[in-house]
Amino acid sequence: MTSEITRPSQLWKPLPSERKLQAAEAFWRDAEASLEHAEAVALLSQRLKFRAKSVVALPVEKKARHLVAMPVTELVAARMLIAYHLTHQRPMMGGFLDALGIAHESGVIAEEETPKPAADAVLKAAETIAATYPAADVALYLSTLLWQDPETWGALADAPQRQQTAPAS
Repeated sequence: MTSEITRPSQLWKPLPSERKLQAAEAFWRDAEASLEHAEAVALLSQRLKFRAKSVVALPVEKKARHLVAMPVTELVAARMLIAYHLTHQRPMMGGFLDALGIAHESGVIAEEETPKPAADAVLKAAETIAATYPAADVALYLSTLLWQDPETWGALADAPQRQQTAPAS
């Protein structure tokens, strides 16, 4: 690997505001993100000078707008990216796994133990989804996979599809 793995906050910062808002709304609706929700509530409470209870009571859309307007921690950025993909990018995720021949349920790997795919197969799968989906979406997805599991997806470090930038909003 010659490219550095991009941290979640580095992927988050340049995202277009519309995509950030989609990710933040997905984050607040994610039932499995209780730890990250607690951290985000603490950040918002401090920033807005609200009690945590008041932040929790805000509508999802309002919490999302407040969250995208401030710097977030690595933990919160990571969970927002994951929630975004699980909510908005399942067809692309499924296409990637289909190209690799990995069994999945709506873009989520079905088996606990899945053998590590060959590097050339990973790069070919990246090419496959790049032919169908917007470059910025593919780049974000591939970068998200890479930081989540660099051992399995390390071949993506130098994938040209990962080097695309998100369009400005």
